[in-house]
Amino acid sequence: MKFSNSAALAFAATAIAAPSTPTLQEKPREVQAGCASAVTLDASTNVWKKYTLHANKFYRTEVEAAVAAISDSSLAAKAAKVANVGSFLWLDSIENIGKLEPALEDVPCDHILGLVIYDLPGRDCAAKASNGELAVGELSRYKTEYIDAIVKILKAHPKTAFALVIEPDSLPNLVTNSDLQTCKDSASGYRDGVAYALRNLNLPNVVMYIDAGHGGWLGWDANLKPGAQELAKAYKAAGSPKQVRGIATNVAGWNQWDLTPGEFSKASDAKYNKCQNEKLYLDNFGPALKSAGMPNHAIVDTGRNGVSGLRQEWGNWCNVNGAGFGVRPTSSTGHDLADAFVWVKPGGESDGTSDSSATRYDSFCGKSDAYQPSPEAGSWNQDYFEMLVKNAKPSF
Repeated sequence: MKFSNSAALAFAATAIAAPSTPTLQEKPREVQAGCASAVTLDASTNVWKKYTLHANKFYRTEVEAAVAAISDSSLAAKAAKVANVGSFLWLDSIENIGKLEPALEDVPCDHILGLVIYDLPGRDCAAKASNGELAVGELSRYKTEYIDAIVKILKAHPKTAFALVIEPDSLPNLVTNSDLQTCKDSASGYRDGVAYALRNLNLPNVVMYIDAGHGGWLGWDANLKPGAQELAKAYKAAGSPKQVRGIATNVAGWNQWDLTPGEFSKASDAKYNKCQNEKLYLDNFGPALKSAGMPNHAIVDTGRNGVSGLRQEWGNWCNVNGAGFGVRPTSSTGHDLADAFVWVKPGGESDGTSDSSATRYDSFCGKSDAYQPSPEAGSWNQDYFEMLVKNAKPSF
């Protein structure tokens, strides 16, 4: 997936401060699946205080294969620990819904399985690298073949807890890229599709977070109120479902949690964005969401933000060179609105190809601060994974 590719509306950098308490993920894999009785999640509370983000078997398999290909024994030992870190499973196509039930086989009762709901018609209207399978106008397929199929599986597994990130990039693109014809064409489908997802995934064993971009996207002074209103509109159109907890920020992003001053605080346009890190973004966007009538707690993706100062511009989103794994998932964030730091983007899977002749090539993947060569979005990049391990902060 990618973020808005509008340079003028670039993304703010954020910084991650390592929590003082132990992280939750680096421990032996558990195999007992499910709970003895049905799970009920109270979305008015921080469920991450009780549940550990599950290390799903699909990312584990990718990591284990990557470890086997590493000849440096010291690096391999560090890389092997990544397999035990909880991360979200991306259901980014109708076909990939087939991964869901196998992923449920080893989820113990005190774990929560993270899922990314990501297949809107005309997906990523401002990008090329991560365009989806459904065309604009195929909303009925999104509802019946995608959302309804996921709902059926979640209902069949009431003894497992689920955390959902709803449609990365969708509503933020309608705020900042409304001038693009592709986004104009996608707008009604995005709004209707997100509302449908929220309404139908509103199950007792589910907690939901709507994607809200990040501080350098909706954090601009001019975007805060419109952004909050756009998300709140979808939430209300869904009937204000009680299992919506708030938002997800920095998904697949590079921003730091509390770096001060911010990574681009000296940029000429920095005065127009008070959200120079993700902590400041929550400080400002959270109240805007509340005013708009929507829950405002958040999870923050720290999967690849261990290193700052790498991007030439805030809007550079693709396979940033020099990146490292960030803070492991934990509910110890030190912020009332930040429920947890989580790994949403599977580190090692490419953001997009650097091959300029490819159909899905996006120019951001060919920039000088993007790692090259890189394969198609979602494909494994062994060298990039090893770089993330080497540059991890805190280190493994």
